[in-house]
Amino acid sequence: MSGATVSVVIAAYNAMPYLTQCIASVAEQSIGRDRLEVIVVDDGSTDGTAAELERLKDTYPGLLRVFRQQNSGGPSAPRNAGLDHATGTFVFFLDADDRLGPEALERMVRMAEENGTDVVLGKMVGVGGRGAPTSMFRRNQPRTDVFSSRVYWTLNPMKLFRRELLERHGLRFPTDLAIGEDQLFVGAAYLHASGISVVADYDCLYWVLREDEGNITRRLKGSHLRLRFLPRMVDLILEHVPPGPGRDHLAHRHLTVEVQQLLADQLVFEPRATQRKMLGQLAEIIEPLWHEGMNERFSAMARLRLHLVRHRMLDEVLELVEFEKRLARTEVATPVLVDGGRALARYPFLRDPERAIPDLCYDVTAQLGVRHHVARAELKGGVLHLAGHGYLHRVETRDVTTELVLRERTGATEYRLPVTHTATPGLGAERDEGRYVYDLAGFEATVDITSAADGEPLTDGLWDISLAVGAQGITKEVRIGSKRGDDVSGAADTRIVATGGGLRAVTLYTTRPYGNFTLDLGETKHKVPPLLHVDEDIRWADGARTELRIGGRCDAAEHPEGALVVALDDGAGTTVTFPARRTSPDGAFDVTVPVDTLPAGVWTGELRLGPWAVPLPALPAGLAPAKWRRRALPWYARPLPGRSDRFALKVAKTDLVKALAKRFR
Repeated sequence: MSGATVSVVIAAYNAMPYLTQCIASVAEQSIGRDRLEVIVVDDGSTDGTAAELERLKDTYPGLLRVFRQQNSGGPSAPRNAGLDHATGTFVFFLDADDRLGPEALERMVRMAEENGTDVVLGKMVGVGGRGAPTSMFRRNQPRTDVFSSRVYWTLNPMKLFRRELLERHGLRFPTDLAIGEDQLFVGAAYLHASGISVVADYDCLYWVLREDEGNITRRLKGSHLRLRFLPRMVDLILEHVPPGPGRDHLAHRHLTVEVQQLLADQLVFEPRATQRKMLGQLAEIIEPLWHEGMNERFSAMARLRLHLVRHRMLDEVLELVEFEKRLARTEVATPVLVDGGRALARYPFLRDPERAIPDLCYDVTAQLGVRHHVARAELKGGVLHLAGHGYLHRVETRDVTTELVLRERTGATEYRLPVTHTATPGLGAERDEGRYVYDLAGFEATVDITSAADGEPLTDGLWDISLAVGAQGITKEVRIGSKRGDDVSGAADTRIVATGGGLRAVTLYTTRPYGNFTLDLGETKHKVPPLLHVDEDIRWADGARTELRIGGRCDAAEHPEGALVVALDDGAGTTVTFPARRTSPDGAFDVTVPVDTLPAGVWTGELRLGPWAVPLPALPAGLAPAKWRRRALPWYARPLPGRSDRFALKVAKTDLVKALAKRFR
């Protein structure tokens, strides 16, 4: 089939009954069969795969191209054969026991075409208990590369490749490897690609664990198999990537994933003599990738593992593997030794004088978790009251030095405020099986905006709130608020407070998506006018036809008494104000304006809260005039004719001559 957009290459060996569903998932792709060719290479199957392929050719006429060959012993040869016959702009390698999501190819092709990329990763989902990689699929990445993303952590070939890339560089799967052939192919494609894309918002590939666990990587055992491809991956990196952060990024995967899998899944099952030989080979293989500067990239366990491998400490390696397996079964964090402001995991051989393993191999200070909870977060006036607890996981709360940290988001300004440490008996016992004591993890703190800046008022801005949790000489900082009591609100809480310079807006709110607390001072983010609302139905008070009743709502949680007013202005320099009276806890208010006290003129108005104001709505056109006598003369107040766009109240004496003429006309 010429002119196909995608050639789907399927290497099939004894793939029944999975093959049927696999090919059906391709045939039903939303991209359309007219843009597809499906190339299936039967690698000497003996289980009915050949007959099923003939049936499927009839089921999907013109879609399948089937090739047969003697069994090659691995997926490389059939994949290469399929690639040799491919004509599509793109190639997708699909294992016969896996399947595609209905829109997978359409989405991946679109991503490649829109961004001009050569390789596209589609989100993988494990089926039947098979684990699938996840770290590279946390978000869509229209265009990235192998150095600034986690794509290198998946080196299986079930991806979309631009065929021109593969042909230009002559990329094929090595046929002399039983396992790891995909890493060499994909690794080279990554390094030569002009851009890589990731589709993470759709389940593209369903990665199936066969019931008989017949997936090839599960059938093949033996350290020697992995040790055959790993040196070639190292050579690939050394040849194409210069020393530096980029090389270290790629090396990190092999120095952790490959080394750990080889030791735990293969080396431990070998005879003693083979173990010694293989460990020596592994040490030689990884030596060109490892250097002291990489230690900060690794977990303490990885540092320890690499140290033991590099120094060919076989007995210690075997003991560490067993320790890791026990650790995985219990799912309980390893205790730590705190010394000199550092936390050292109590992994095997810690400070064993005979082994003399550096403390760096056990240092988990950077990995210590901070557990925190806010039980109270309340603004009263210009003072924020906080209470809760915070502690370092696995570090007992002795010599506690916890502080509250305020940091202005757009600058380098920060202030550290003391807290009162409070007792928390029994805290953490359920989570840690009683291994650790956190009986002084509580804190209480107050933040007075008029004095929190070393005795001065905090300046306007967004002030993020953190807790610098300290104990036994170790301190770690964490934003707080994301974990809080059910009665601690995360909604924006704006209060208007009186300061020396007048009224000021203070808002406590939680950021998205994490829900951490931030103080907004001076309306950096939360403006006050939207909190002021005036009802449209301004009317005369019942039983008092000279009292104008104005209602509304103020959503500020707090404001000084008497600060919320209706202000009327006659345009000639006279302003009069009338205080609002709260009528319900939700901020509803009403204002009474005795119009018979107003001097003559046309009065406009607004609702004011200190320096903030919103205009009053227009008076209803049908509002009847108010009438009264002042010093025996008749007066009236009525909406100004022709003004329906804003509040305009005319107050004037009644013209007796015109009134009498109108009466007797």
